[in-house]
Amino acid sequence: METVLFKDLGLVDYKQAWDYQEQLLAQIVAAKMEARNQPEAHSTNPKHHLLFCEHPHVYTLGKSGKEDHLLLDEQQLGENQAVFYRINRGGDITYHGPGQIVGYPILDLDRFFNDIHRYLRYLEEAVIRTLAEYGIVASRIEKLTGVWIDAEDPAKARKICAFGVRCSRWVTMHGFAFNVNVDLDYFNHIIPCGIPDKAVTSLSRELGRTLDMEEVKGRLKRHLEGIFECRLENDPSTINFSS
Repeated sequence: METVLFKDLGLVDYKQAWDYQEQLLAQIVAAKMEARNQPEAHSTNPKHHLLFCEHPHVYTLGKSGKEDHLLLDEQQLGENQAVFYRINRGGDITYHGPGQIVGYPILDLDRFFNDIHRYLRYLEEAVIRTLAEYGIVASRIEKLTGVWIDAEDPAKARKICAFGVRCSRWVTMHGFAFNVNVDLDYFNHIIPCGIPDKAVTSLSRELGRTLDMEEVKGRLKRHLEGIFECRLENDPSTINFSS
């Protein structure tokens, strides 16, 4: 069973979290290449990582996205206390903000399975099972990555969790954004995921109450462990994001 180091970064600047992901990915890739080139000196595989966090208001645009899916100009971004980044994940535009569980798995899929589509389905399934614990039936829409409520009804379908990943030498980064208590008004300033005819929702909107974020995180972690057949271990290391 693989061990995954878990760390909750709390509320953290988007660029700082992105840089930290890149650092962890580079470490794993470097260790893989060293072991491949010098198998006789092969040491213990570096552990995988799972980061949870929330971000101050930010819009991110993936490699396949269109910049005109952001409906704000520079001045309006400032008025909404938001920033914008073009980033190196797949997918189109999305929003991150307080009250949203953003998950960044940095996993070496060589030690799980070499199938990025299966990886995305596993992430979706963890969210689907978490929602089921709150009495919400969620599912997928064919050809549209994400977790949806009322997916079978095009007029009512609404996304509760978005996904966008990058994979380098079978090591993943970026991940998912699960709307729990997030301010949904911020989604009005984009065409979410580049899909103009689908709504966005949150767990708090569906249930009509504010959720305990730590409770939701705990349930989500448990389902990720079960689906990926791994063991989450708290990462005791400290990170200095002040620089």
